[in-house]
Order: sequence, then C-alpha cells, then structure tokens
Amino acid sequence: MKGLLAILAMVLAMPLAAQGSAPPAPYAYRQLDDPAQEAAARELMHTLRCIKCQSQSIADSDAPMAGDMRHQVRIRIAAGEEPEAVRRWLMDRYGDYVSYEPVMSATTWPLFAIPPILALLAGLIVWRRLRRRA
Repeated sequence: MKGLLAILAMVLAMPLAAQGSAPPAPYAYRQLDDPAQEAAARELMHTLRCIKCQSQSIADSDAPMAGDMRHQVRIRIAAGEEPEAVRRWLMDRYGDYVSYEPVMSATTWPLFAIPPILALLAGLIVWRRLRRRA
C-alpha cells in the first residue's frame, strides 16, 4: 500500500517538476532584428508590470513569467501590431494590474475621482475655518 501511495505521489508531482524545467520563450532574452521594432518593444516592456514580481517591469524582471510576457510583446510587435494594441491584449489577458499606465473603467473610476473630491473637501474645510476666524 505504501508503495502505491509513493507512486501516486510521484505521478501527481510530475506536472510541478515539469513547470520549472521548461525552456524560456525564444524572444524572452533575444532582441528583434529590426532596431525600430525592438525600441518600440522595449519602451512598451518598461510600462508593463510583471505579475509574479513585486511591481517590477517585465523589462527588468528575471522571472519566467516576465520572459514569456517579453516574448509575447516582441513577437506581436514583429508581426506589425501597434504597442497600444499589445498593451490592450495583455491587459485583457492579465487584468488592468499589468499596466503601469492606468485606464479609467467601470471598476477603476473611484481611484480617479476620490483624490479630487478629498482635495475639494479639504479646501472647503480650510476655507470655512478661515472664514470663521475673520
């Protein structure tokens, strides 16, 4: 019975072991041949957040996930996609968190609205206190 459990544990652990041994994507660490396309890809990569790292851009991260994202950026730029279309595709795939440049949407509008409201409220409080003293 113990032998059967050991075999079952090894079979269930095989997918986990395979994940760490996968080779990096071809364009994870290789630049594009066209310097203009590589420049556009690198500029975009500096504005995208690695979803595995602590707020590090995919251009600066050594995580395998960041390598896969760099690969996707480079092959899509090489295929002629605009950087903004690539950003939108990555945001659709991984969520708004992946971009350092936030967009206003139904879920993020409070993040844009609350700071001006708080500044207005603070200004109103200061104005009323100064008016009372005068």
